[in-house]
Amino acid sequence: MPRYDYRCRACGSTFEVSRPMINASDPAPCPHGHDDTVKLLSTVAVTGTGRAGSPRPQ
Repeated sequence: MPRYDYRCRACGSTFEVSRPMINASDPAPCPHGHDDTVKLLSTVAVTGTGRAGSPRPQ
Protein backbone atom coordinates (compact mmCIF):
# COMPACT_ATOMS: atom_id res chain seq x y z
CA MET A 1 0.00 0.00 0.00
CA PRO A 2 1.43 3.43 -0.89
CA ARG A 3 2.59 5.81 1.83
CA TYR A 4 2.04 9.55 1.58
CA ASP A 5 3.85 12.29 3.51
CA TYR A 6 1.95 15.25 4.91
CA ARG A 7 2.84 18.40 6.83
CA CYS A 8 0.53 20.15 9.26
CA ARG A 9 0.25 23.89 8.61
CA ALA A 10 -0.89 24.53 12.19
CA CYS A 11 1.91 22.84 14.16
CA GLY A 12 4.51 22.04 11.47
CA SER A 13 4.68 18.31 12.19
CA THR A 14 5.40 15.93 9.31
CA PHE A 15 3.64 12.57 9.26
CA GLU A 16 3.02 9.59 7.00
CA VAL A 17 -0.25 7.94 6.00
CA SER A 18 -0.63 4.52 4.33
CA ARG A 19 -3.73 4.26 2.16
CA PRO A 20 -4.90 2.82 -1.16
CA MET A 21 -4.18 4.90 -4.25
CA ILE A 22 -7.92 5.41 -4.78
CA ASN A 23 -7.89 7.45 -1.53
CA ALA A 24 -4.68 9.38 -2.29
CA SER A 25 -6.45 12.76 -2.52
CA ASP A 26 -8.50 12.35 0.68
CA PRO A 27 -7.64 14.81 3.47
CA ALA A 28 -5.35 13.53 6.22
CA PRO A 29 -5.76 15.05 9.69
CA CYS A 30 -2.65 15.73 11.73
CA PRO A 31 -1.95 13.21 14.55
CA HIS A 32 -2.17 16.20 16.94
CA GLY A 33 -5.78 16.92 15.90
CA HIS A 34 -5.34 19.69 13.32
CA ASP A 35 -7.13 19.54 9.96
CA ASP A 36 -5.02 22.02 7.94
CA THR A 37 -2.52 19.68 6.27
CA VAL A 38 -0.80 19.56 2.90
CA LYS A 39 0.50 16.51 0.99
CA LEU A 40 4.24 16.69 0.33
CA LEU A 41 5.79 15.78 -2.99
CA SER A 42 7.87 12.62 -2.83
CA THR A 43 10.97 11.83 -4.81
CA VAL A 44 12.05 8.45 -6.07
CA ALA A 45 15.68 7.53 -6.61
CA VAL A 46 16.40 5.13 -9.45
CA THR A 47 19.93 3.89 -10.01
CA GLY A 48 21.53 1.27 -12.16
CA THR A 49 23.48 0.70 -15.30
CA GLY A 50 22.63 -0.67 -18.70
CA ARG A 51 23.95 -4.01 -19.84
CA ALA A 52 27.03 -4.03 -22.01
CA GLY A 53 25.93 -3.77 -25.61
CA SER A 54 22.61 -2.12 -24.80
CA PRO A 55 21.76 0.62 -27.28
CA ARG A 56 21.68 4.16 -25.94
CA PRO A 57 18.30 5.88 -26.04
CA GLN A 58 18.04 8.32 -28.92
